[in-house]
Amino acid sequence: QVQLVESGGGLVQPGGSLRLSCAASGSIFSIDVMGWYRQAPGKQRELVATMHNAGITNYADSVKGRFTISRDNAANTVYLQMNSQKPEDTAVYSCYAWYRGRNYWGQGTQVTVSS
Repeated sequence: QVQLVESGGGLVQPGGSLRLSCAASGSIFSIDVMGWYRQAPGKQRELVATMHNAGITNYADSVKGRFTISRDNAANTVYLQMNSQKPEDTAVYSCYAWYRGRNYWGQGTQVTVSS
C-alpha cells in the first residue's frame, strides 16, 4: 500500500507561483512513476505532469514552460513548481503514483488562481 499526502495548495494571483509537494509513505522500494493530475469544476480530470524514477518527464501542453515537476526518489516525494499561473490553472490537484502495477491517488489540494 502507498499513501500519498499533498501540501502547498492555496490562492495565488495571476502570474504568481505556487509549489506543491506530495510525500509517499508505506512499504515502498522505488515508485515507478509519480506525478500530478488536476480537475477543474465541470471538467474531467487531466494530466498535468508525470516523472519516471529514471527522470523521464511528461507535461500537458497547457503547462509546458510554466510548470516543472521534480522528484526526490530517496524521500519518495514529488514536487510541482507552478509559475506564471493563469486563472485556468484553478483546479483540485491530485498526486499520483504508479507502483507495482497499481495506481494510487492523494486526497487532492485546491489551487485557485484569482485576483
